[in-house]
Amino acid sequence: MSKGNVSKISYEDLQVNFHEVHPGLTNQEAIEESNRCLYCYDAPCIQACPTGIDIPTFIKKIASGNLKGSAKTIMTANPIGASCSRVCPTEELCEGACVLNDSTKPIMIGNLQRYATDWAIKNDQVLFQAGEKNGKKVAVVGGGPAGLSAARELALLGYDVTIFEAEDKAGGLNTYGIVSFRLPQNISFWEVNQVESLDVKIRTNTRVGADISVEEIMDQHDIVILAVGMSKVPELGIDGEDLDGVYDAIEFVKATKTKPIDSQFLGKKAVVIGAGNTAIDGATCSVRLGSENVKILYRRTLEEMTAYDFEYEFAKQDGVEFRWLTAPVKIIGDENGKVKAIECVKMVLGEPGEDGRRRPVALEGSEFILEVDAVIKAIGQSRYVDLLEQFELEHSGGVVKINPQTYQTSNQKVFACGDVIFGKGQGEAMVVSAAQQGKDTAYAIHQLVSSTVPETA
Repeated sequence: MSKGNVSKISYEDLQVNFHEVHPGLTNQEAIEESNRCLYCYDAPCIQACPTGIDIPTFIKKIASGNLKGSAKTIMTANPIGASCSRVCPTEELCEGACVLNDSTKPIMIGNLQRYATDWAIKNDQVLFQAGEKNGKKVAVVGGGPAGLSAARELALLGYDVTIFEAEDKAGGLNTYGIVSFRLPQNISFWEVNQVESLDVKIRTNTRVGADISVEEIMDQHDIVILAVGMSKVPELGIDGEDLDGVYDAIEFVKATKTKPIDSQFLGKKAVVIGAGNTAIDGATCSVRLGSENVKILYRRTLEEMTAYDFEYEFAKQDGVEFRWLTAPVKIIGDENGKVKAIECVKMVLGEPGEDGRRRPVALEGSEFILEVDAVIKAIGQSRYVDLLEQFELEHSGGVVKINPQTYQTSNQKVFACGDVIFGKGQGEAMVVSAAQQGKDTAYAIHQLVSSTVPETA
């Protein structure tokens, strides 16, 4: 991260700011770390991994020099295991459960997972082969973590799978929504290629309900999996949202991954509204684009923040300021329609709401103004309600209702997984959980199909 006088920051400096922050382990470091593992028989780290990766086995294979075997162990359990090695909150999951926490420090499971999968990426490894075709056709709507995982498992089981992806590239959040300096796009692209290598067809730039009708999808496939994730950031509902300099955090991060890095933020002041992982990404992107000052405004306190702890620490290290119990009231523009300030109000926490969190209440007479050049909205994401209604599915505010055992929706032919079934008030959904839901959905479908196929004499 470039420091010093912003006027001396070059275009090249800004490019470097978006290079991956943490280097991977060296060969020597990986060998030494893998040999620290106790290879527990009843390993708690496996239980703590939402996808159930056999962690002692993949680490033992690193120690013995079998890197392809290690990568295959990881990717068998987690179809997006390369991305998860970078973005999973490992200190809360596998590393948090490591038995060595009681005596020394936990095994660097995430870094070892990255080491093995990075080797597979650099060496162009194809790890899986498609199963023998069974004649069943499945449409997967959405090519993000949940959709890719479901497609991968079904292809291994012999299904003819087509993914319908609205964007130019598949990968969803991993491709477009997580900052490059934590998750470069080539990692996500490799995972997509692993799925495509199983004869899975991916139709990009194809929005279901617009470019292809729901009726056509339903008519041409035996089963449909809805894995569309979530949509854009909703409106704040305050004056000034239409001003030049107000950004949707999702689109803001996406632009840094798909367009040339520019210097429009150089020396500017930015505020981010919200305190989830996307808000952190918006803030740290602003810093790395050369912003002079970046503040996160959150109407609750640190205790209610939904961002991971390591994301919070990362933002603080980047110099991001946090203003707790602060809510925007109005965005103020200049005579040219550009953002010049934001009016805020101080909050206090009142009684708990339906989600169990104490509701913020404005403190009368506490309004104040911050001079800013950019406002980045990161207050969650809206839902694809219109699409759900085209499918005629039961939902609650855009959260699809499913049978939790089978992932079936109110339409027995349609299954759903990932963010589209993730309810409000549950924090932020984890990428690794979406991957597991995709796998579980595939297994539920296979069990259903297998139970309805008549046995041959």
